[in-house]
Amino acid sequence: MMKLKRCIKCLMPNTRPGIIFDQEGVCQACRNFAKRKLIDWQARKKELARICEAHKRSDHYYDCMIPVSGGKDSHFQVYTMVEEMGMHPLLFTVGDPFTKTRAGVHNFHNMGITWGCDHLAFYWSPPLLKKVVRIAFEELGEPLRFIEKGIHSIVLKTAIRMGIKLIVYGENPAYEYGTTEIDDLSSGKAYMENIFKEVDFDYWRNKGIPLTELDAAIPPPSPKEQWPDIIFMSHFDPWSSVAHLATAKQRGFQDLTHEWKREGTIEDFEQIDSVAYMVNFYLKYPKFGFQRVTDIASRRVREGRLTLDEARKLIKEHDHKIDPKAIEDFLRFTGYTPKEFWDIFNKFYNPDIFEKVDNVWILRSDAHNGL
Repeated sequence: MMKLKRCIKCLMPNTRPGIIFDQEGVCQACRNFAKRKLIDWQARKKELARICEAHKRSDHYYDCMIPVSGGKDSHFQVYTMVEEMGMHPLLFTVGDPFTKTRAGVHNFHNMGITWGCDHLAFYWSPPLLKKVVRIAFEELGEPLRFIEKGIHSIVLKTAIRMGIKLIVYGENPAYEYGTTEIDDLSSGKAYMENIFKEVDFDYWRNKGIPLTELDAAIPPPSPKEQWPDIIFMSHFDPWSSVAHLATAKQRGFQDLTHEWKREGTIEDFEQIDSVAYMVNFYLKYPKFGFQRVTDIASRRVREGRLTLDEARKLIKEHDHKIDPKAIEDFLRFTGYTPKEFWDIFNKFYNPDIFEKVDNVWILRSDAHNGL
C-alpha cells in the first residue's frame, strides 16, 4: 500500500508523479530551490544576452518564438525578451476549448498591445477536442492529457516551418517541481523529447481517432539536431510567479480579483485564462491526495512567503475543494450530466490514500502525515 508522505520542508507529497525524495524526507524541488543561492544570476543573465545576440536577425524577421498563454509568466517572458534583450519575438498560443475569463481575454491581447508583438494562435478542431477530452477523462482521469502533450509538437513544428531558430519557454517544470536535478541549456530539448515519448498515438488511434485528426500533435520528423534552440527562462531568472505578477501588473496584466473568487485555490492570478481548466487540476486530488492548493502552498513555502503552519492551514481548508463554476463549464463543453461527471470522477479515488466513510471518500488518517 502506498503511504502518502510529505516533504518536511514544503509539504509536497511523495505521490506527485515522478517526484524525487531523499532519505531525509526532502523533495527534489526543495533541493533544487536551495541551489539558487549558489547561482550567479548576473552571469546567467549575461549568458541569456549572448544567446539572444546570436539569434538576432538583420532581416527584420522574428528572432525567436515565445509560447504564451497570456498569464503573468507570459508577460514576464515577453518583457524580458523585448525590453531587456531587445528581441523581436513571435508570440504563439495553442488554445483550449473552454470559456475564457474576462481577465484572460484582456491579458491575451495586452501582450501584443503593450510590446507591439505579432501573435499567432492555433485552435484544435472542436470535435477532436471533445473526443479526446472525454476519453482521457473517463479512462485516465486526466482530461487535458492530449492537449497538454500535443501543444509542444505544434510549437516546435511551427517554429521549424517558419524558420525561427529559438524557442523561449518559461519555467522548466521538471526541475522547478522536483522530477530532475538537471538544469542546463540542453534541458529544453531533453524535456521536449520526453514529452514526445509520452504521447501514445496508438492509444488514440485505438479509440477510433484517425491520424489525420492527430496531425498537429505528431512530433516533427526532423532529427533533434535540426530543431531550433529551446531554452527555459527559469534557467536565467530565479523563477517566482509572485515576482512576475508585479512586473506583469505594471504592464497591464489583470487578475481575477473583481471577477471570480475561485474555490479550490488560494490565489487569483495563476492559471486564470480558462474557466474549466481547474477541473484538470482537481482530478489530481482523488488519485494523489493533493491538488493545486498544495502545489501553490509548497512553492510559497520554498520562497519564504508562507510558513509551514500557514501552508498546512491552507491545504486543510482548501485542497479538497473544486469550484462549481469550473465544473459547469466542463460539463458545457463535454456534454456530461452532473451525475455522469461525478460517477466518472469517483472511480479515480485511490484506496491507498482514501477510505469511504458513510459513502464519502475521505483521506486516510495516515495520509494526513505532515499536516
